[in-house]
Amino acid sequence: AEADASHSHQGGLSAPMNGSIVRVLVTPGQAVEAGAQLVVLEAMKMEHSIRAPQAGTVKAVYCQEGEMVSEGAALVELEASAQN
Repeated sequence: AEADASHSHQGGLSAPMNGSIVRVLVTPGQAVEAGAQLVVLEAMKMEHSIRAPQAGTVKAVYCQEGEMVSEGAALVELEASAQN
């Protein structure tokens, strides 16, 4: 098995670049499907969607609308659904 390319902790989704949080679309405890929009980040006048890499449950949200975040900042923590 290959190691995950991201350096974030297990289940954590981080900001890909410095920017401003435009929208937070999930709340802790919410179930999400793979590819679901979680957070919208604005950087360089463009909006970037942070999406769920797999289905799971939102464990924590570490950002709020209007907040400035730095590249690598934790935004959302997901707990993957057990799919065995």
